Amino acid sequence: MGNSVSASPVAALPASVEVPPPQAGTDAKKEKPKCKACCACPETKRERDACIMERGEENCGPLIEKHKQCMRDMGFNI
Repeated sequence: MGNSVSASPVAALPASVEVPPPQAGTDAKKEKPKCKACCACPETKRERDACIMERGEENCGPLIEKHKQCMRDMGFNI
């Protein structure tokens, strides 16, 4: 009734054709963060937030970037 199964595209490939494995640096398997974003990098978060409150966001670029890098190192996509 229209529910026929067609041949897999991989089965149609000749035996001499190889599919290359995913390269490093792709989205093959990214490690999931081990905690929630709110709990990650408390030290850099505290420094960043204090700076923003005291001096304003525009004057805290290095601390903001330091916190972003910490979040990336923890597995978050920032």
